Amino acid sequence: MSMTQHEVRRGAYYDSIVLMQLQKALAELEGVLDAGVVMATPANRDVLDAAGFAVEAIDARPDDLLIMVKAESEGAASAALAQVDELLKRRQGSGDMTYRPASLDAAARQLPHARWTLISVPGRYAAAVARQALALNTHVFLYSDNVSLEDEIDLKRRARDAGLLVMGPDCGTAIINGVGLGFANRVRRGGIGIVAASGTGLQAVSSGVHNLGGGVSQAFGTGGRDLKADVGGLSALQALDLLRRDPATEVIVLVSKPPAPSVATRLLRAARECEKLVIVNLLGYAPPARRTDTLHFALNLHDAAELAVTLQAETRPEKPAPGREVSGYVRGLFSGGTLAYEALLGLQPFLAPLYSNAPVTPEQKLVDSFASQAHTILDLGEDQFTQGRLHPMMDNDLRLRRLRTEAGDAAVGTLLLDVVLGEGAHPDPAGELAPALAEAKAARPELDVVVVVVGTDADPQVLDEQAAQFTHAGAHVYPTVTDAVRHIVRRLPRESAALAHPLSLDDFGSDLAAINVGLESFHASLIEQGAQSIQVDWRPPAGGNERLAGILARLG
Repeated sequence: MSMTQHEVRRGAYYDSIVLMQLQKALAELEGVLDAGVVMATPANRDVLDAAGFAVEAIDARPDDLLIMVKAESEGAASAALAQVDELLKRRQGSGDMTYRPASLDAAARQLPHARWTLISVPGRYAAAVARQALALNTHVFLYSDNVSLEDEIDLKRRARDAGLLVMGPDCGTAIINGVGLGFANRVRRGGIGIVAASGTGLQAVSSGVHNLGGGVSQAFGTGGRDLKADVGGLSALQALDLLRRDPATEVIVLVSKPPAPSVATRLLRAARECEKLVIVNLLGYAPPARRTDTLHFALNLHDAAELAVTLQAETRPEKPAPGREVSGYVRGLFSGGTLAYEALLGLQPFLAPLYSNAPVTPEQKLVDSFASQAHTILDLGEDQFTQGRLHPMMDNDLRLRRLRTEAGDAAVGTLLLDVVLGEGAHPDPAGELAPALAEAKAARPELDVVVVVVGTDADPQVLDEQAAQFTHAGAHVYPTVTDAVRHIVRRLPRESAALAHPLSLDDFGSDLAAINVGLESFHASLIEQGAQSIQVDWRPPAGGNERLAGILARLG
């Protein structure tokens, strides 16, 4: 019959690597059937319970070390627990025994040129440690998870205002100045920069770049929540700005798990200002085209790596001339539902807010189909517009009425229409629509008019004649929605790409020196890669007593 014994060590903090190694060493002892070694948080107690250890009656606080041993006999269990100190000592004796400062301040005095602090302590302490690191004027690689959203926003705003960068929380990987942080892969240096709100996404792209013969200049992990609406892409925008200015970076790759649409729009508009080729793979976000100006949209992570390496190797194509900038809202009046949907997909990365009566996402839903809001794309073939009247491919009356309304709105800068030719369609759509467009242009010469004409030279309406009428009315005529979207995007107002407090390029061109607080394996990895690192002998404040820690913090 098996016997289970336990030991609780009050306020004894060890990082998860140490606990894992101790658990493995205990489980390998003679007569031991299973072992569990954890900090006694509720989540860890649940794990032990699921593994068959009865922990409900054990008096252990979240900051206590809980050691459980299941053995063949009571003697074997007791013998195993008696060896815990020796096993810990043996493990420490095989590691780095140099002096370890007990605080961040002491570590900064010992390594005064350190510009980075790596933090992997339990989440409830991580934000406070990160604030200390920022106060010491170091960038932060925040691996810790379970950091509140409010703390993340506060940390990133503090960092931005100080010209510093916070990567994380829950940031698993980065490559800075050729040194991998966290779980990074070993890759060669090169001209491809990466910004990723996805840890394994960053690893997949950086590994792909290396395996395809390319190299990485810098690779920034931002943490998975960075492109959520509340955070607003604070770290991603800083990293993008740094790579935009970095002379060692020729091509940039943006990778993310599904972003908030409003943040994706802001990030892509910033990417468009880079004047460097940017490869975009925002997972779960439909790409508008394979290419829009200097933005290239990848189908998947491997495609992103392949595009980056291929485009860096090629002679860089000249950036298309943007033409006259057009401000104001875009209003699209479509007779083709699929064409309207394609226009929405193409424009949503660059226009916000964007609305439609046939939205791609719920937040794009137009409140009233008969009243446009901000940027609006209308499918005039939807049921609410066709009750009691012909489809707009045959009857232009409703579109003419809406066209005059939109053109008369001073807030509107661009009108976008489709005209679909062919059998059964209106015999001469340009004959009705072109005069109305000419009238709108005469009243407002600054109004940009874009018309997509879909048809062939064999259609009864005569494609070239239809296009010529629209051109004569002052419209830009294109054969596809993709071409029309590119025209609109090129003419969007340019925004200043410069940040008020940019990251210093000096921190991203020299040897890396860092302070490590938490997982010792991160410290060992830095040393092995040739970086300078100092390990802090961190312990929870006030021995894990949160009430006492709060009192001490208030006392300063």
